[in-house]
Amino acid sequence: MGEVVNLRLARKAAARKGKEAQAAANRAAHGRTRAERAASKAEAERTARLLDGAKREGRD
Repeated sequence: MGEVVNLRLARKAAARKGKEAQAAANRAAHGRTRAERAASKAEAERTARLLDGAKREGRD
């Protein structure tokens, strides 16, 4: 026979795990300094300019 599982405890454990994952994502997104945010924004803009500059013209 399989192991007996208390569904209430399993449901609470799954909710805790989900909340911890959300908290980790929030820490990564909001736990940065102003300089880190500015650096990542500048890098994203540089990448966008690089990709736009590499586009070829269409055959219209």
